[in-house]
Amino acid sequence: MTASSPSRFVVRAGRVFDGTAFVPAAVVVENGLVVAMLDEDAAVADAAEVRVAPDAVLLPGLVDSHVHVNEPGRTEWEGFGSATRAAAAGGVTTIVDMPLNSIPPTTTAAALEVKRAAAAASAHVDVGFWGGAVPENLGELGALHEAGVYGFKCFLAPSGVEEFGHLDRAQLRRAMGEIAALDSRLIVHAEDPELLGADGALGRGYDAFLASRPATSEASAIDAVIDAARETGARAHILHLSDARSLPAIRAARADGVDITVETCPHYLTIIAEEIPDGASEFKCCPPIREASNRDLLWQGIVDGTIDAIVSDHSPSTVDLKRAGDGDFGLAWGGISGLQVGLSAVWTEARERGIPLETILPLFTTGPAAVAGLAVVGRIAVGAPAHLAVFAPDDVVHVDARELRHRNPISAYDGRVLTGRVRRTWLRGEVVFEAGVDAADAGGVPGGRLLARSGALVAVGEDAS
Repeated sequence: MTASSPSRFVVRAGRVFDGTAFVPAAVVVENGLVVAMLDEDAAVADAAEVRVAPDAVLLPGLVDSHVHVNEPGRTEWEGFGSATRAAAAGGVTTIVDMPLNSIPPTTTAAALEVKRAAAAASAHVDVGFWGGAVPENLGELGALHEAGVYGFKCFLAPSGVEEFGHLDRAQLRRAMGEIAALDSRLIVHAEDPELLGADGALGRGYDAFLASRPATSEASAIDAVIDAARETGARAHILHLSDARSLPAIRAARADGVDITVETCPHYLTIIAEEIPDGASEFKCCPPIREASNRDLLWQGIVDGTIDAIVSDHSPSTVDLKRAGDGDFGLAWGGISGLQVGLSAVWTEARERGIPLETILPLFTTGPAAVAGLAVVGRIAVGAPAHLAVFAPDDVVHVDARELRHRNPISAYDGRVLTGRVRRTWLRGEVVFEAGVDAADAGGVPGGRLLARSGALVAVGEDAS
């Protein structure tokens, strides 16, 4: 934190996001909780005053339910300290960590405890955890569930790391049956390995990489998830959708009563295949960034409500791994580093399309919170933790990867000019980010808490949400 905040204060703003619209309000914070929402100019006794500038808005802290922190085991790719500093700088106050690419992966209760111990000392925002569903732990997911994970992630195609295997179609159904019995959720990396190109060098041109991971692979895998969810009654979630033409199948499944949600990511909404230069392997991710026409359809899914959440899929690595093969898209590590800039990137594109900020904000707040089952975050409401962010929609941001707060200075957003900047972030009423404060000084003693699914056993000093 940049400085200790008073235990009781009021934030006054002409535009406070109430979950659906901007309203003038005074938000009263006491001992880390929102205790009142009043008229903007209402008198508040015994409270320090904070006034949000007229050109900025007050938001609930954002929620990112798809973050790869990689600690322990691959902390040189990203650690909890650096990832959560980047999150705070992007207005994100709650992240849910993926079960890979850490070593060990979060596929057992014992491995979860190793992950939690790594996070406990260095998290600057709150952190929850997904478990993993892999061939080796099917039939034993209950222990991870009881330990507090928010659900289970699986891959239907190779994950890229040997220690986290993928499920075949029979194993997918088995996992869903087990997860349905736990009343949990399966979140799925949906690509069909039978429709993917072979591993290996592809060259520096992006077209060959894009052709190696066709939209038909996503569509086939999503159909399999829908069928298994319909058969078992399990709750399912499609991760990082890049293929907009799969949205009608998801809509139809919902109409049939299948409990399925879907997310997409800022890079799919703001970057297009036609603009990716040769050798620019910082743009490599799986599934891949697709064409402009596909991006337009994704935006339709945002506006019509089909897409439930926008999350970063922050999946960093070292610069050497991202540049492997001198920018060969087949050899470089696949993953986009964008945790800090997601809202700015999406707002820049939304604004150009005439889409109001109010339309996208739920997909950064209550949407991902609902996916993870986080009950009291992503909103400004009496009784909720005082996770808040000041966002200036008109500020211009020149992205320099060397200045982003994640560990490695490489990002697909490097050099982009964005509109909208987070100026300040509070976590339970304590300032954890202040624009203009050097990264070495912004964050102080880590104050993030480790979160667990409601009803799970939680260690002293931690929250169940």
